[in-house]
Amino acid sequence: MFLDRDGVINKERDDYTYRIADFIILPGVKNALERLKKNDFLCIVITNQAGIGRGLYSVEEMKVCHQHMMKELDGLIDDIYYCPYYPEQTDSLSRKPGSLMFEKAIAKYCIQEKKSWMVGDKERDLIPAKKLGLTTAFVGKELTEYADFYGFSLDEIVHKHIANDSSLT
Repeated sequence: MFLDRDGVINKERDDYTYRIADFIILPGVKNALERLKKNDFLCIVITNQAGIGRGLYSVEEMKVCHQHMMKELDGLIDDIYYCPYYPEQTDSLSRKPGSLMFEKAIAKYCIQEKKSWMVGDKERDLIPAKKLGLTTAFVGKELTEYADFYGFSLDEIVHKHIANDSSLT
């Protein structure tokens, strides 16, 4: 299970989220992750962190925020991949909609793409997942061309579409 961070795990803000005080876990996220883990899913966060490349915050500040997330979610996240670049800086294949972060995780954990999912709240989260053959789910009000499913939260998506699909476990 691949997950975007901002807007899926924590509340999306109009600004970069890199301080613990601003990192608000969305309702139902812990429940969704617990359900995924009970169904033997790895939970891997794939996140663009352009604020690092822009010099707005440091890798260390982001890591402190991620340590807080891990603590609040009782270590239910197995790994976190992040891209510190922004589009004007480089055409990095890591930055979503590039697929390099996904490919690294797939190789490291021997993930079967056809049995994997990506949940995101922006099309750029889903584009690389579709390219790699993952099932996609969009957190939002309507289906996008890149989403196989949608729901208003990670918890709803997991409950309705993922954890009940016995072919995936």
